[in-house]
Order: sequence, then structure tokens, then C-alpha cells
Amino acid sequence: MTETVADCMTTVPMLAITDSPALITFLIYMLAVFGLAAISSRLLQTRSFLSEYFLGSRSLGVWALALTFAATSASGGSFTGFPSLIYTHGWVLALWISSYMIFPLCTMGFLGKRLNQVARKTDAITVPDILRDRFGSPFFGLLSTTLIVFFMCVNLVGQFKAGSVILKTLVKDVDMYHAGVQATAELTRSVSLFQGVDAGYLLCLVVFGISVIAYTTWGGFHAVVWTDVMQGIVMVAGVVIMLPLVLSQVGGLENATRQIAGMVPPNYAVIELERATDAAVVPKGTWLQSSEDGELRIFRTRSIVDFAKEELTDAEQELYKEFNRQRDPGTHLVRVIEIVDSGDRDRILDEGSGIQFASSATVREIVDSQPPAFPGHSGQPGAFVTAPGPHVSNALGFLPLSLAFSFFFQWAISGTGQPQLMVRLMAFNSTKTLRMSIITVAIYFSLIYFPLVIIFCCARILLPGMEYESDSVMPQLAVTLTSNAGAPWLAGLLVAAPFAAVMSTVDSFLLMISSSVVRDIYQRNINPNASEQSIKRMSYCCTLVVGAGVVLAAMNPPQYLQNIIVYCGSGLAACFLAPVVLAIYWPRVTGAGAIASMLAGFLSHLSLYVAGWFEHNDFSVPIQLLNLDPVVISIATSFLAGFAVTLLTPKPSQALVLKYFYQRRATDV
Repeated sequence: MTETVADCMTTVPMLAITDSPALITFLIYMLAVFGLAAISSRLLQTRSFLSEYFLGSRSLGVWALALTFAATSASGGSFTGFPSLIYTHGWVLALWISSYMIFPLCTMGFLGKRLNQVARKTDAITVPDILRDRFGSPFFGLLSTTLIVFFMCVNLVGQFKAGSVILKTLVKDVDMYHAGVQATAELTRSVSLFQGVDAGYLLCLVVFGISVIAYTTWGGFHAVVWTDVMQGIVMVAGVVIMLPLVLSQVGGLENATRQIAGMVPPNYAVIELERATDAAVVPKGTWLQSSEDGELRIFRTRSIVDFAKEELTDAEQELYKEFNRQRDPGTHLVRVIEIVDSGDRDRILDEGSGIQFASSATVREIVDSQPPAFPGHSGQPGAFVTAPGPHVSNALGFLPLSLAFSFFFQWAISGTGQPQLMVRLMAFNSTKTLRMSIITVAIYFSLIYFPLVIIFCCARILLPGMEYESDSVMPQLAVTLTSNAGAPWLAGLLVAAPFAAVMSTVDSFLLMISSSVVRDIYQRNINPNASEQSIKRMSYCCTLVVGAGVVLAAMNPPQYLQNIIVYCGSGLAACFLAPVVLAIYWPRVTGAGAIASMLAGFLSHLSLYVAGWFEHNDFSVPIQLLNLDPVVISIATSFLAGFAVTLLTPKPSQALVLKYFYQRRATDV
């Protein structure tokens, strides 16, 4: 028996830019970003280029330090990856993120003052600068630069994906966007590099990339800091506005919790589609329905289906091999989610949902359908309101207690080892600024992360079936909430919040990669006498080249952005936390000990992920020794290696120790 299926796209008239108030609001925000970059660029004409471009002349005050620190920490993971996980796994994410409230105390309080002092002693511009000079080791500087560039380039792939997804959600109903998509599809149709890449995603990726690369290259550190301040305000404003909107539209927190407690997570299924009309492509996110033996079943596609394409992608070929099938003409295997919760099904089938069912293809066969894992409750209500939360494959669920403990360290402790945040701590102007900033950032994070858990648990009621692309749930919810409230212009501000989070991280990472290459590789090792003009040209070129490379890499990113964030964040912590702490607080530590600490952290962290890749065929699922996240194991290994090798090597020179740990008394001559 064959059944009719549906296209996911709601029929919405396309609009000109002037007819889209949300887009106009968003464009005003972008103009403000470039205005700040222009002002910052003028400062570069009057101050030392290196110190100003990469460190803002060490002049950050309370609000600048607090908001640039917070905005850099709150990356695309905070407003796309984190909401995606909340939507997918439920209330347990409150436990997952809980330690973020003390994260500023750990990072700013533990490292801030001492790191700033050490940086000022040698006029260090970058973190590798500090490590190189502290131990008198050019090799250590190059090693730390290499690791920074590696992890940050990987992280940028996820951030660029987030920026593209957010922008695509905002402009999807604008006629200029659709014209651009058609032109992009025509231009890339015959290029093998772009095969299988959604033209709309690619177009938004390029636009986002050009925008953020341009203002970062143009304005330097102060442009990044000033836009971070504005973006920090936009982020918290977006969350504060979304919370009452979502609670009013779900009937209050009590009613929402009751509904979520009764929900059953969707199944993950594979179906075989048969082409039914001349339409060659079934878009990702297409709603499908079938009725086998009189039972209505609802699905949503997790990838694009192109019936006209003769060659299958590697992922599609693996799917056919997994189920030992051959492709018949006019058919296609596709991964989908199956909606099994009765409340979700009613909302989807309601005439007011805006979801229409078409006849572009028919379901030939339901090949496989599996509920997500959840200890003792697989396929039963309650998974979204109790720990450990449902998981697509892990029988222990999403967050067992041991992993909750690990993530406490992931955010509160390993966050201390992030070089991009250390740079901020090298740039403030006084101890009073640091103290006030710690309090400000802690309050700021409390105003963001706890409300986000509430907002995106409630999103399950308003937006069923978003598991097909859960990283886009934040911008989609912003559009839905403002449309329901009769204030579509407000969507531009709400979408600007996650966009600001992404931009604030991307610009910081681009600038740090540029500073690492130009300062730590070129100036410190290749051409120490380089003129300011040549350094300026290299800085601009490096930012442009790295940004362009990341755009290419982001064309086929992983499904879950947060997987990239966790890997890169924990990897940087494994490499940098122990060496930096030992360098600024332990006079006895040697260069060999610090290098061993960095390498041990990197290799132990990487080995657990590689082992997970071999075992699960998925790099994002690492081996968890003793059920602990790799970050706990790798940080412990890093500290132990640093202590052991230091004690086995000769003490550092007295002159080096006195330089960094001796403070001249006022009575000394």
C-alpha cells in the first residue's frame, strides 16, 4: 500500500525586504555593528598597531571587560547548540549548564589578576607570547600557537554553521532571498565541491562569512570589544523578551510542565520514498504521513531527497548498505523522525498549524523505526522532565550522574583554560575593574542560561518535530513567538540575539588566530624586525584567508553544533589550563614540564575521541573512562605530567624566577 506524503514548507507569500519588518530591524542592528567597526578603525590610525589591533591597548573598563568576556563565552553553542539540546533532551539541561554561574569566579577570579600582571611584565600580546617568554622557549610558543589555530578553526566551522542557519530562518520568506537561492543553485550545480549542499544554506553562509570577516578585519580588537558590548546587551534583551512571550503562549510554566511530562520522544526511523509527481527534490524537513493498516503515522525528513540524482552520496550509500538494499528507480531511502506523541500529532494535524500535506512522493515502505534510549522508560512519557533525559542511542540516556559531574568541570573548571578568554584578562585596566566584572558576568549568565532552559522546553509544545534540524530551533521559535504575538518586527531583535552570540565568538576567534599566526609565528620567529605596515597587511590577509577557509569547511558541518563546541572547548582546556596555571603560580615549574603538560593533555583528550570514533564510528562520541567526560581525564593527566616532568628536570634559572615571582619592596634600592 502506498500513502500520500507532504512537503514541509508552509505556503507563505514571498515578501520584498520592505515588507519584512523583522529583516529591517535586523539590518539596522548590522549597520550598528559596522558603524562600531568604522569608529574602531580610526583608533588604529593613532595607536601602536599590534597592541591596539590585538589587545585594545590594555584599556578595558568594567562594562567592556564584563560584556566582551560574557559575549565571547556565549557562543553559537549558547543560542543554537544549547537550545537544540534542551529541545531534544529536556529539563536535565538545567543540571548540565548549572556550573556556568560560577564560571566567571573560576576563570576571572583565579587567573585574571595574575595573568594580567605576567602579561604586562613582557608586553605579551597573546597567550603563546606569555608561555614563550615565561620559559624562554620559542618551541613552546610555536606549539601553543599550533594548538590554538587547530582548535579554533574547528570551532569556527560550527559557529559559521550557526550564523548561516539563523540568517536563513530570518530571510526564508523574502523574495530576494529566493532569487539568490536560485542563482546560487545554478552557479554551483556543475561543481562537485557543492554537491549535496543546500543552496539556501550556502548563500547565507557566504553572506554571514563576508559580514563578520569584514568588520573583524576592518576594526580589530576594539571593534570586537565594542560590538561584543552591544551584542551582549542584545543577547540578554532577547532572552528577557522571549521568556514572557513563550510562557504566555503555552499557558504558563505549570501547564507547560504538565504537557511536557506527558510527552513521548519521537522515534528515529528510515523509510523508502517513491516519486509521485514531476517534483525531483523533497526538501529537508518535509512532513510525511502514511496510514498502514488504518494507523496514521507522521514523519519528517532529516535530509534532502533528490530523485533526479543518479549518484548517491557516501552517507546515502551507507544507508543502503546498512539495510542491505539496492536502489530501485524512482525510490530513495531517507532517515526521518516519527512523531509518536498524541499531543504533538494533534498539533501538527490542526488546521491552524499551517502545515500542508502535498503529493510530491509516496511512502513505499517503513523500513525501520526505533524509539530513543531512556533507562526504564523507552518510548514512555516523562523522559523530558526527569534525568538523565532521552538519547537517540545511548542506553544510559543523555546525562547520567557521572557525566553531570564531568560537565560541572567542563564549564566551571575547563572554561578557565580557554585562550580566547585569557586574552580578555590580559586587557583590563585595574583590579577594581576585574572585581566588578566578576559580579557582572555572573549575574549576566544567570539572566541567560536558566531562562533558556525554560524557553526551549516550552518550545516542544509550540514547535513539534524540530529534531530534524534542532540547531535551528532558536531562530524558528523567535519567528513563531513574534508572529503569534502580532509583532513580527520584534523577530529581528530576537534573531539578532543568537546571531550576536555567534558573531561575538567568531570575531574573537578570527582575531586570535590572526594574532597567533602574525605575532607568534611571523614576527617572533621569521621576521623580528618586520615593519608595522607589513604586520598590518599580514594581519588583514590572515583574517581574510582563515575566514574564507572556514566558510568552505562549514559547507558540510555536523548535525549538532554543540558537539563541536564541547570538543573544542574541552580540547583547549586540556592543552592550556595546566600549563598556564603552573606557569603563573608555580616558580619551580620548568619549560619541559609545561610542554609535557600541554602535550599530555592534548594527546589524552584526542585519544579518547579517536577511540570513540573507532568504537562508534562517530568522532563526537568519545570513550568515557569511569563514565567521566574526556575533559576530566585529560586535565588530570595534564597536571600530573606537568608535575612529574618538572620534578625530574633541573630547576629553572634564578633570574627567570625572580623576573616573574619577585616583587621589589618600596624600601629596596
